Amino acid sequence: MEQFFLLVFLALGGSALAGSVKIINQGNQALVETLGKYNGKKLEPGLNFVTPFLDRVVYEQTIREKVLDVPPQACITRDNVSITVDAVVYWRIVDLDKACYKVENLQSAMVNMVLTQIRAEMGQLDLEQTFTARSQINEILLRDLDIVTDPWGVKVTRVELRDIIPSKTVQESMELQMAADRRKRAAILTSEGERESAVNSAKGKAEAQVLDAEARQKATILEAEAQQKAIVLKAQAERQSQVLKAQATSEALQIIGKTLQNDPKAREALQFLLAQNYLDMGLKIGSSDSSKVMFMDPRSIPATMEGLRSIVGDPVTNNELKDLS
Repeated sequence: MEQFFLLVFLALGGSALAGSVKIINQGNQALVETLGKYNGKKLEPGLNFVTPFLDRVVYEQTIREKVLDVPPQACITRDNVSITVDAVVYWRIVDLDKACYKVENLQSAMVNMVLTQIRAEMGQLDLEQTFTARSQINEILLRDLDIVTDPWGVKVTRVELRDIIPSKTVQESMELQMAADRRKRAAILTSEGERESAVNSAKGKAEAQVLDAEARQKATILEAEAQQKAIVLKAQAERQSQVLKAQATSEALQIIGKTLQNDPKAREALQFLLAQNYLDMGLKIGSSDSSKVMFMDPRSIPATMEGLRSIVGDPVTNNELKDLS
């Protein structure tokens, strides 16, 4: 009989010892009630001990971030358009006490709260705004849900609207409107392209005419400058030629004067040269291309020769030769 009680005692002791050991996984927390009352005892990850038959683990949840998949919800926009919206909510428990004792079913309460907030927000927007202002809607939902779920010990970290689907009738109307807008934009772009092409063509012609006129003007100016330079160069050349001829004549007369002073017999040679030049001048005049008539009396040739001889008959001084030059 004693052995029986001993076995019962060992069994109860072993059961109590096993029940007093609680292992909590990493990322989880657990709440412990003593005789049905929560006294703030919380179990952290790892090995924990509780009082057998008095303490009981009533709630164990992860404190890691979780994803709440919100099912599609029918909503009515401000312009009375029916749409279907679904969303994804990222959240985590920051206060396990509130999550356990402030709300009975936390996840169900979260889903209903998100659906309510989505319907309220979509009812304040037009259909076009629901598509263009999605990021602003996400921010508004995040702020409102974070405030509402704070008493439950929940922190909402992110809200994303996944799909906003209008009704079939609205989709068909939107497709027709988009097609009309595309045709309108295509017509506008075509007309703008034609207008720009015409403007560019006109500008090109005007610029070409201006360039042509400028080129002709520059060519005229260059031609006039070239003619002016040619006239100046020709005048300079003639002047230099006359100066050189005058210098040559002066030097020749000086040489002749010196020769006549030094050699009296040189006068007869000079007379012969003058007579020969006189006759050569007549030959050149007669052989030129222009038509002319020259009358010369053969009897006057001796008198002409005597006149030339009388010119060089007297001694010529250097001063006289300088005056002639």
